[in-house]
Amino acid sequence: MRKLLIVDDEQNIRFGLKAMIDRQFPGQYAFFLAGDGAEALAIHERERVELVITDIRMPMMDGIQLINRLQESADKPVVVILSGHDDFQYAKEAIRNEVKEYLLKPIVREELFQTLTRLETERKRQDEWALKSFFSERMREDFIAGQFNYVLIHDTITPGEIREHLARADQHWLDEGYYVGLLKISESRQPDNRIELLAKIDSLLQSMLNAGEPHVRFYDKDNRLVLLAGREELFTGLAAQIQDRNFFTVRMGMSERASKMEQMKTAYGQAAGALHYFLLQTTPGVIRYSAVKDRDKAYTLPVDEVQKLANMLGSDREAEMKRLLLHILDIKTVVRYDIGYLEGISRAINELIFDKVYQLYGEESIEILKPYREAGNIYNFDHFHDYFHSVESLLERLNHYIRQIRTVHRDPKEIHKALDYIHAHYQENLNMAMVSNHVSLNYTYFSQAFKEYTGESFVAYLRKLRIQKAKELLEGTDEKVYEISNQVGFENVKHFTRIFREMEGVTPLEYRAQKRLLL
Repeated sequence: MRKLLIVDDEQNIRFGLKAMIDRQFPGQYAFFLAGDGAEALAIHERERVELVITDIRMPMMDGIQLINRLQESADKPVVVILSGHDDFQYAKEAIRNEVKEYLLKPIVREELFQTLTRLETERKRQDEWALKSFFSERMREDFIAGQFNYVLIHDTITPGEIREHLARADQHWLDEGYYVGLLKISESRQPDNRIELLAKIDSLLQSMLNAGEPHVRFYDKDNRLVLLAGREELFTGLAAQIQDRNFFTVRMGMSERASKMEQMKTAYGQAAGALHYFLLQTTPGVIRYSAVKDRDKAYTLPVDEVQKLANMLGSDREAEMKRLLLHILDIKTVVRYDIGYLEGISRAINELIFDKVYQLYGEESIEILKPYREAGNIYNFDHFHDYFHSVESLLERLNHYIRQIRTVHRDPKEIHKALDYIHAHYQENLNMAMVSNHVSLNYTYFSQAFKEYTGESFVAYLRKLRIQKAKELLEGTDEKVYEISNQVGFENVKHFTRIFREMEGVTPLEYRAQKRLLL
């Protein structure tokens, strides 16, 4: 449905035109009415109408003034002049402002309808062309992005292959020199979608680019926006404008100047490396690779201290553990070195602490280790202190978890109480949560302690107990199999028969028959 604005200072003409057009073209237009140019301009700014039929002589702002103002609009509507004056001066002004039709009052219905039909035909043709042009441009952009990403994701690609792919995307301008910028946007300020982000970036770039100045932007495999351009000030200017307009919090890593297509992958790596240093910087903006590339790489990782921290898990030395973690992740030391120092510490913590806990305590520790998915990668965080607090919190949880396990292992009275409860209620709809609540132990702690004490999981222990009770009933009674299945706690006889056969190698009836042959 097209938005049609009728502008005339005579109310009966406005409503008469609306009724006439609506009868001839039912449901084709959404109508807006204005009594002068100023009111019409306000409606257009709010509604972005597509077609304007306007009188010339009106108070406040006449039709010619309105048309001139509409021509300044980014999305100019199609204009039809309606006038009671056959004045050549008006016609000249209409032509200058690309007015589509000049109709004289009184309106001839057939002329008006022919004009609207012709304009609709032209508009549909323009829409089809614009749609084709849009998809053609999108296809071109997608092809270029595909060639760049092919270069980036293939580790063994040769310089010759890089040139081949980028030349295929008609990126010869790169041989004149360029920089690569890599943008990371804070998750809390992330635009709703990538199209919205690109629209904002493109709008800012267009205001800064010289006519015909080449540039490329696309998303990499990690959903970061990559920008290539020939002028350094484009990158710093873009970051500054984003912050000034408060669009989102932007962090940009920027490469050194590259001079050939073949250097694109290297320049991208420099931008990515520079971007990593925002973890150690609290302010947004641009970090240049040249500013961080000479950071000290002659460091020794504090592996012994990390191992000592691992050894202390499960102890009552929490204050000492916190002091040791502060020493290991001392920000004053971290910022002196290349980012590889912090990456190395993170790997050591992952391997010597988090991975070892999982190896020792198995699946029962998964609930405690859930935050490991985040804490295991420093680049999951916007700032260093967020990473530090995540590791600190996880260590506190692990320390408490292991201390509880060891306490239960040293004094198994809760486990004895749990076993008594299981033996008294095995025939009921029993689960581990019910038993752990009965003995007032955390579900996860109980699971691990139970396994350490009995040598098997809760489910396996309960299943074995039920099958043992079933065997006793099969040997000592004449009750039917389905009755025994129900008595020992199985949901149905089919499930009972399957579990019995898995554990004993025979069906319940075969087991009973064998035992009676031996009597």
